[in-house]
Amino acid sequence: MRILYGVVGEGMGHAMRSRVVLEHLVAQGHELEIMASSRAVEFLAKRFRKVNRIRGLHMVYENNLVSRSKTLLSNLVHTALRGVPANIAAYFELISAFRPELVISDFESWTYVYARAHGIPVISIDNMQVINRCKHDKSIAEGHLASFRLSRAFVKAKLPGCNHYLISSFFRPPLRKKRTTLVPPILRSEILDAKVTQQDHVLVYQTGTSHGQLLDALTASGIPCRVYGLKRELKSDKSVGNLLYRPFSEHQFIEDLAGARAVIAGGGFTLMGEAVYLRKPMLTIPLGRQFEQLMNGRYLQELGYGRCVETLDDPSAVHEFLAKVPKYAQNLEGYRQRGNRKLFEQLDALLDRAAAGLL
Repeated sequence: MRILYGVVGEGMGHAMRSRVVLEHLVAQGHELEIMASSRAVEFLAKRFRKVNRIRGLHMVYENNLVSRSKTLLSNLVHTALRGVPANIAAYFELISAFRPELVISDFESWTYVYARAHGIPVISIDNMQVINRCKHDKSIAEGHLASFRLSRAFVKAKLPGCNHYLISSFFRPPLRKKRTTLVPPILRSEILDAKVTQQDHVLVYQTGTSHGQLLDALTASGIPCRVYGLKRELKSDKSVGNLLYRPFSEHQFIEDLAGARAVIAGGGFTLMGEAVYLRKPMLTIPLGRQFEQLMNGRYLQELGYGRCVETLDDPSAVHEFLAKVPKYAQNLEGYRQRGNRKLFEQLDALLDRAAAGLL
């Protein structure tokens, strides 16, 4: 089957997840045309031939918060005004050369629009649709009801009316929409092959620059910490007391993750899903004004797999989390996932239905 696959470039989680799905599709003999934006292009181009660049939506951050005004302005200038002509040209080229029979979108709008305009079946594969297509207890949105409603409206408007939605999630809220299937987190092969050990260190991944209180609390704990993201200029490891700052290396990061006693990071779904699969307790500090990250963290806490804090105004949160790591680890022992088997089974069944004209 000829499949047009769209990948949003905001955050690398979409690209890493799509890589897994794309590898499966290639192995099954499907023909692919890949459309991606931002950093996803470079990531996927190393693994697949002919990855087409398109402009996609992105977010602007300031002090660990999403800047709504700057995000709107940047998207208006760089995507809406400059991106549309380039995207339209790319689609005309696709129409004449590839003629896709099916579209798969990982939260990417332009391939979705192409599918709807040409009457082609479209399948959504991402984690974001859980906000709109599932029911959530009031506790998940407590104190952030307006943000929840805004996020749900945005997600609903992004890819409405797909033929089916496959939603990647380690939590399982009740479905509220038809044509929807929950599958476990989509895991790259490096995570599936990782050797899980129980060492003394805590893995810390933070990309902001305003985490002085976190570092103070970690220093005071005396626990060895392997810290990624806070010193991006590093070319080699740098030790400061019990903190080991490391430059990013995918291999080293996964090794440190698989051996960690616990993880401290933001609320991004990809790393959280990997930590749950590897049974690593997690303290999550979601980005401000990013309801999806807050939701991920609150479900993590509700399941007893870790703790979610919105700010680190009180550094005791770190100490309390570290003290409860054994309890969180015990809860995680009950988590079960057979790799990506359920995802592939569901996707292959949908592709068979599409090929038969039944999707």
